[in-house]
Amino acid sequence: MGEQSPEGGSKTAKTTKRTAGKKAAAERGTARASAAGKAAEAPAGKAAEKPAAVAAGKTAGKPKPQTAGKAAAKKAPAKKAAAKKAPAGKAAAKKTPAKKATAAKASPGRPVVATAGPARKPAVVPERTTVDVEGTAPVKTVAAKAPRGESRTALVRRARRINRELAEVYPYAHPELDFDSPFQLLVATVLSAQTTDLRVNQTTPALFAKYPTPEDLAAAVPEEVEEILRPCGFFRAKTRSVIGLSKALTEEFGGEVPGRLEDLVKLPGVGRKTAFVVLGNAFGRPGITVDTHFQRLVRRWKWTDETDPDKIEAAVGTLFPKSDWTDLSHHVIWHGRRICHARKPACGACPIAPLCPAYGEGETDPEKARKLLKYEKGGLPGQRLKPPRAYLDAGGRPAPPLGAG
Repeated sequence: MGEQSPEGGSKTAKTTKRTAGKKAAAERGTARASAAGKAAEAPAGKAAEKPAAVAAGKTAGKPKPQTAGKAAAKKAPAKKAAAKKAPAGKAAAKKTPAKKATAAKASPGRPVVATAGPARKPAVVPERTTVDVEGTAPVKTVAAKAPRGESRTALVRRARRINRELAEVYPYAHPELDFDSPFQLLVATVLSAQTTDLRVNQTTPALFAKYPTPEDLAAAVPEEVEEILRPCGFFRAKTRSVIGLSKALTEEFGGEVPGRLEDLVKLPGVGRKTAFVVLGNAFGRPGITVDTHFQRLVRRWKWTDETDPDKIEAAVGTLFPKSDWTDLSHHVIWHGRRICHARKPACGACPIAPLCPAYGEGETDPEKARKLLKYEKGGLPGQRLKPPRAYLDAGGRPAPPLGAG
């Protein structure tokens, strides 16, 4: 064997290193290619991002891994775009309840939910109820009660409708005291306190036959007048009143009944109720007569909660035009005497039952209610011995005189 030169040995070593370097580079390239293929096959999401990060970390600082990193970065927006499409599915899911809400509109009486705009409270669609009112036909169903929070306008409308209904039932309503002059009406009204108009009408013919004028009654002997007025009750107090007002008429008004409220209330035994009876029926000047029947009915009808007669007069007066006051008094009083009684009202025969908040306090059975009717509605005579022609034409019957049985 011959000797090797130092130069030849170094060349062989360099060649061996180059070969090893190329082989290692080839193996690294194969590994990178394999990793890139796996990354491409992996699904979108976090699982695909992990191998790419590992491959990028292994090849940091070399040109080819940087190119691979840029390619991975370009793919990221595509994944985000795919993710943005997901809410569209949720929006489609939200549209489904809207169809149900639309279908719910078709069923009446159920809550209706708005399908557009911000969320709102369900609006309940109430079912309508109707009540048929025809003449005086008995009411078999319970009438709707007035709401507690009835507005002022609703109260006025209901009150005036009740008056119109009563005007159709009692078109011949009139004062139920017999009289031929303002003086007779004034005396009869004073005597009607704490008794019936019928009893007064049976008593006054004898009184006016003996004392036809204020001057005659003013000069009367009290004991004789008391004997005539005994059937009316409280005859001594009533005797003092009628003699006293007769003296006042004679001394202060020349024997004539004054036509002013302020003058009438100055007479003995005359209050606002009596004064309005005289003014409305003898002089044609409107007034509200607040007797026991009127007080009871307007409270039942919720026109007012007042108990004082003067306050009731003021409260009810604001519900009606002044021109209606006198006839309104007749309608209410007649209804209270014939149908809407104090102890047991005939609700089943009441023509205004659908308008009455107190319906049901009395007898609601139509047949039983008819038996509770009084005066001409029940086939009985009325209060007056000499009723107006219109009352007789409507089928009313005059009352019998005192002592006729």
